[in-house]
Amino acid sequence: MGKTIVKLLAGLLVVVGAIGAVFLLGMRTKTPLVIDNVRRVNRGVTNKRVLRSAGTAGASASVIHHVGRSSGRDYATPIGSMATEGGYLVALPYGPRADWVKNVLAAGRATLVHDGTTYTVDEPTVVPTATVTSELPASELRTLRLFNVVDCLRLRAVEAASDR
Repeated sequence: MGKTIVKLLAGLLVVVGAIGAVFLLGMRTKTPLVIDNVRRVNRGVTNKRVLRSAGTAGASASVIHHVGRSSGRDYATPIGSMATEGGYLVALPYGPRADWVKNVLAAGRATLVHDGTTYTVDEPTVVPTATVTSELPASELRTLRLFNVVDCLRLRAVEAASDR
C-alpha cells in the first residue's frame, strides 16, 4: 500500500513537472496553443479573482479601464503596472495583440487604477523591453527574461483623477 502511494505521488510529480515545462517553454517561445489557453484561463477564472483587490492600496495588480474598439463596451482588466517617471510600464507577456492592448492603443487613452489612485493615461506606446530595462526593478527583469517578454506598454500619466 505504501509503495503504491509513493508511485502515485511520483507519477503525479512527473505530470505536474511536465505541465510546468510545457507552460514555461510555450510562454517563452510564444506558442499560440499555450498562450491562447493561458489567456482563456486568465480571462475566465484568474482575472475575476484578481479584480477583487486589484488597484487598491498595496495590491500587486493594477486595473486598466478601457473601451472596446469594436463593441464600445467598458472593460476592466487586471495588469501588472510599474510606476516610472511620468507614467507607467506594463509588461506584455502575451504580446501587443492582446485585446485590452489593442483597445488602449486604438483609443489612445485609458484609466489606470494603481495603488488606490485613479489616473488618466494616454500616449500608449509599445516599446521593446530591452529599451526600458533601466526603469524596471531587478526582480521584474528576471521574470520578464524567464518568460521571454519582449514588449512593454508605456503609458503617460496625464493626471490623478481621484482616490478610490
